[in-house]
Amino acid sequence: MLIRRASEIIPSSEITPEGVYINRRSFMGAAVAGAAAALSPGCLLGQEQEQDQQLKPNTFEEITEYNNFWEYGSEKSDPAQNAPGLLKPRPWTVSVEGLCNKPGKYQLEDFLKPHKIEDRIYRMRCVEAWSVVVPWRGFPLRDLIARAEPTPAAKYVEFLTLLDPVQMPLQKTDLLEWPYNEGLRLDEAMHPLTLMTTGLYGRDLPAQNGAPLRLIVPWKYGFKGIKSIVRIRFQESQPNSTWMKQNRREYGFYSNVNPNVDHPRWSQKRERRLPSLFKNTETLMFNGYANEVQSMYSGMDLKKFY
Repeated sequence: MLIRRASEIIPSSEITPEGVYINRRSFMGAAVAGAAAALSPGCLLGQEQEQDQQLKPNTFEEITEYNNFWEYGSEKSDPAQNAPGLLKPRPWTVSVEGLCNKPGKYQLEDFLKPHKIEDRIYRMRCVEAWSVVVPWRGFPLRDLIARAEPTPAAKYVEFLTLLDPVQMPLQKTDLLEWPYNEGLRLDEAMHPLTLMTTGLYGRDLPAQNGAPLRLIVPWKYGFKGIKSIVRIRFQESQPNSTWMKQNRREYGFYSNVNPNVDHPRWSQKRERRLPSLFKNTETLMFNGYANEVQSMYSGMDLKKFY
């Protein structure tokens, strides 16, 4: 019996139909690679195996109409209603800076040009205990890091969202401290699952999903996936990210999906897989990617470093 790995890319034949989805061949090729990987040690067992075999992507509408993007509102429907008419993803400038040998400021097209864009299907788990399965398009962040050549002093990577209250009206308020920023430890950023994302379902990222460039770290809660990135900075110190500044008790730097560490206001043991209205899915450690990522946290107290 073939047992699929948590990070396997699902064949396009299993994807919820999406009429404009034109990238079928790359998904099929990735599926072959995933099947080969499933024959290696470390395959899933028990409940993780069962849930992984049932994994199917959400529809385009489910992924794009229910979002967190606080620059456009605090309700899940606000980004889809507000962002498309305001966010202008072209022209777009991305600055790479800090402790690296090859800093630079790039137009988006030049920024993307050296990278091989690929398609991956990842589980996404939000801290509010809802989840989706998304066919993302992008390139591994580690490719960018290799290009930038961080110095030995660089231990962390910080990311910042565009600061433009005209395009992002809620930046005129004190709802959060703007611009939105997030960060990763350098080894997390270098992990092959960490994705600089440019699209989903074979098309460019919609505005409400963080166009034109966002971060995806599938074993962490969704708020780590910073949207509309304009700045990437290598630094020695741990970034003080937006939600840590907002409420450090509830939002830690690591934010790894962990069913054994509850949010102060609700349990994280179960989740609501859209479009379900009920928390009828058990949350997996590291969102189902434990085999791939748990070694990075060996010896750490994951209740302390939440």
